[in-house]
Amino acid sequence: MKRFYIVGFALLLAFDSLNLVCFKLAGNHALPVEMSTAWLARVFSHPWIYGAITGYIGAFVTWMSLLKHAPIGPAFAASHLEVVSVMVLSYWVFSEPVTPAQIVGALAIVAGILCLAFAEGDEGASDVVPAST
Repeated sequence: MKRFYIVGFALLLAFDSLNLVCFKLAGNHALPVEMSTAWLARVFSHPWIYGAITGYIGAFVTWMSLLKHAPIGPAFAASHLEVVSVMVLSYWVFSEPVTPAQIVGALAIVAGILCLAFAEGDEGASDVVPAST
């Protein structure tokens, strides 16, 4: 079951990151924003929008599958790891600046997820009733 969680959350992170980065790329290619059919044609003429749609669908299906099995606390927290991955990808792909406050926030997100994961693991271990001899 542990491997299911690792693969599932890795897929969720990948789909969420794909979605957000592709939306940024699609938006950059569709500038200037205007309410017109020409603008819609620009949006849907770039493959990035289809990557974003694929990311949304993949994240939804993955999230629904994870919710069937994963404890909700750590699952909900881990679903927000894309904030960290997108910050890193934005720095790398778009050369966007990363501030010290963002780094501290990313570390806080990761630390919170780890705390929840360990707390959930400890709680599960305490539920085990020792066999009587």
